[in-house]
Amino acid sequence: MNQQILKTTNINETQKVNSSTQQVKRVAIYARVSTTEQAEEGYSIDEQERLLSDWCSKNGYIIHNVYADRGISGKSIKKRPALKQLLNDASKKLFDIVLVWKTNRLARNILDLLKIVEIFNQNYISFRSYTENHETETSSGKLQFHMMAAIAEFERNTISENVKMGMLARAREGKWNGGQVLGYDLEDLSVQGNKRKHTHLVINEKEAQTVRKIFELYTSGFGYKAIANRINQEGHRGKRGKPFSISTIKTILENPVYIGMIRYDVRRNWTDKRRGDINPNPVLQKGQHEAIISQVTWEKAQQILKQRAHKPNRVHGGTFPFTGVLRCPVCGAGMVVSRTVNKLKDGTRKTIEYYACGAWKNQGTSVCRSNAIRADKAEAYIFGRLQQLATNQQLIRDIVATVNGKRLNNDEPIKREYATLTKELEQYKQKKEKAMEMFEDSLITKLELQQRLIKVNELIDQAELRMQPIKLQIQSIKTHTINEALIKEVMGNFHKAFKQSITQEQQKHLVTLIIKNITINKEREIDSIQIQFNNAVLNYFTEQGADKSSDDDLSAPFFVTFVL
Repeated sequence: MNQQILKTTNINETQKVNSSTQQVKRVAIYARVSTTEQAEEGYSIDEQERLLSDWCSKNGYIIHNVYADRGISGKSIKKRPALKQLLNDASKKLFDIVLVWKTNRLARNILDLLKIVEIFNQNYISFRSYTENHETETSSGKLQFHMMAAIAEFERNTISENVKMGMLARAREGKWNGGQVLGYDLEDLSVQGNKRKHTHLVINEKEAQTVRKIFELYTSGFGYKAIANRINQEGHRGKRGKPFSISTIKTILENPVYIGMIRYDVRRNWTDKRRGDINPNPVLQKGQHEAIISQVTWEKAQQILKQRAHKPNRVHGGTFPFTGVLRCPVCGAGMVVSRTVNKLKDGTRKTIEYYACGAWKNQGTSVCRSNAIRADKAEAYIFGRLQQLATNQQLIRDIVATVNGKRLNNDEPIKREYATLTKELEQYKQKKEKAMEMFEDSLITKLELQQRLIKVNELIDQAELRMQPIKLQIQSIKTHTINEALIKEVMGNFHKAFKQSITQEQQKHLVTLIIKNITINKEREIDSIQIQFNNAVLNYFTEQGADKSSDDDLSAPFFVTFVL
């Protein structure tokens, strides 16, 4: 009787333990410190991690992972790999709470901050700040969070305005505010204890020779491309060791730093508006650095720039839908439009258009050759082959067989992975049952059982999450096929839509939607056309859109290549 009562008691205790483990929260710690903060303010990312880890231990939470961005500014989400990984894991619901030391560690911009927290909310994940003692699990917590976010952005804007005022003052004194510039090295003038780093421009004689060469060639009548080609062939390289391009040459010729001037605040609100907000009255002040170019050479170059800027652009008819899709056979760069003008016997001039290597056109023959192919012949050939794909039944059958066979073969690794995960999951469940049995037999304590269940439950959750997308793929293996009617309909509607397109942008969109790549051989002939079919293609070129494929899972693009 006593043994029966004892057994019942153990079972009840086990149920309580099991219930308690379900309430244990998984916490993702996010820590960040920028280079400036780390150097000037004494912020420590390790200290953030220590404090937040202690907080989790005191509250009985388990730490899923620590995501740390070291020496990275909070201005941009895109440049923070740890934050991007955090958001990716949040979409998989791998944790229950995101914990930060301070709200501005996550984002300084209120819009970015709200967007990030909204992602958490959509995945039932709470957000908490350690030092500001607020959370997003309650209505009052959300209100407090929004207020703190607004204050954090106000502080950032105030700091930004103060920094901008200081940099404007430096520019008006002829001091350098920018980063690296070709022709000069940066000499550090920072005073010990000063929070800001101050630099001075000192001539780099080797690079200065390149700058002088560019101005010399331009004032002698050379154009941007001719200059880039010439100096690249002579072995000159930019600040980062790359060949010169047309745009780089133009930027150098327009930069007054080379006559000893400081130009600042040309583009206002750069962080928000990038190149869109040009200042008509930027700071232009005599600098404290030595000039590389004489005033006479500078004025001559600016006069030529002004004259050429007023020269009307040549007007050419026609559209070029395959720019960027056609690939150079030598370097693989996208092909762009190039034109030559031939004089006929009757004195008239005829413009002939080509697709040519983009690297050659931008950086000259030291980088690649033109490898040009006549635009009219290339386009006629490509459209002819695409038309065959809509009308040639045998060609369609061959492609269908290739695609379906390829997809079925690609499913074999998925099946093997699913079998491995299934076996792994079964082992975890057996471990869980064994732990329960050991507790019931009084071989381990209640605390030991808790610790084992937390660990094994986490492993089970991870395995099940990994299995979900694979399970969906396995279920749709038999329907992972395309049929001849589908290809015929897509290609027929492509031709119809292309003919009805009014603008070059519309035609370009249609081409890039259905064509992944076009290669050219060394004889300058079309070598292969790579066609892609996916949900985007089906949505655009079939009457019923993606529903046409019924249970087909074509969300991930797959490609079929046929060599011409």
